[in-house]
Amino acid sequence: MSAAGGLRGGIDLGGTKIHTAIVDAAGEVVGEARRPTPTGGGPQDVADEMAAALREAAEGAGVESEKLAGVGVGSPGDADEKTGVVSGARNLPGWEGSFPLAEALKQALGTEVRVGNDVQVATEAEFHLGAGREFQSLIGVFWGTGVGGGLVLDGEPWLGRGAAGEIGHMVVKRGGAKCPCGRKGCLEAYAGRSAMETEARRQQKEGHKTDLFKLMEKHEKPRLTSGIWERAIDHEDKLAEELIDRAVEALGTGIASAVNLIDPEAVIVGGGLGVRFGERYMDALTAEMAKHLFVDERPPAVRVVSLGDLGGAIGASLLVSD
Repeated sequence: MSAAGGLRGGIDLGGTKIHTAIVDAAGEVVGEARRPTPTGGGPQDVADEMAAALREAAEGAGVESEKLAGVGVGSPGDADEKTGVVSGARNLPGWEGSFPLAEALKQALGTEVRVGNDVQVATEAEFHLGAGREFQSLIGVFWGTGVGGGLVLDGEPWLGRGAAGEIGHMVVKRGGAKCPCGRKGCLEAYAGRSAMETEARRQQKEGHKTDLFKLMEKHEKPRLTSGIWERAIDHEDKLAEELIDRAVEALGTGIASAVNLIDPEAVIVGGGLGVRFGERYMDALTAEMAKHLFVDERPPAVRVVSLGDLGGAIGASLLVSD
């Protein structure tokens, strides 16, 4: 395949972190690196940081980026696999319009670059290599900065016309809370970490006590990360508990609605908050789903991702072998 023995790169571009991995022909990670996603600037600044993180992972694997068989990217927003252009990645700085991400990274890394939707590639990684291996149909639900979804039906990825799987923008409450997308009542408006932070700040201003922001400052984080939410829950912070419970309730409603439509065998839960809280809140999530499932005597299996933080980068690397 290449001078580097079939090694390929994968980049998982998240709202908080950029995860990169160098993956061999057997799907094993032989080098990895992660960096914070820039909070300012624009798409080119994000692309520069992605390239730097990939080169760092390649160095760890003892290979130059130019010698890789290629690099796959899982990106938020509308990622056009044919052109490599990413549009409307609203959780990233200054990315309201379109940006030729594949071309920018190709110039920086010296190898072919392919892009796909971040959650779809992570879902496919779990389907091929992780928690979804025993199933032929599944929904991936990635609970993090936003709430993303991916679909595999009858063993094949389902992309619709390119934007399928946007479970975070299913409406769980008409006229409800304002979502970062600008609409009201979306699942992401209740369960996305960005929207949860906005709500926590609003309630704190109204006089509700919370240690969330003290913990954020103490651990020198620029935003309420999944780890900060976990620490607050461990400290029995009442506001944090209420907002996580509210998120789980919305997730159960939205996931059950999606299950009613396509009747998959399984739901795979990932993302920063999903990995932190998936097992811990599994009973609450499945109980919430059960309230809304049409065929409640035959619910889908619900599993937490097994590839961990690097699942998105591993899934992105599969775009190269495609």
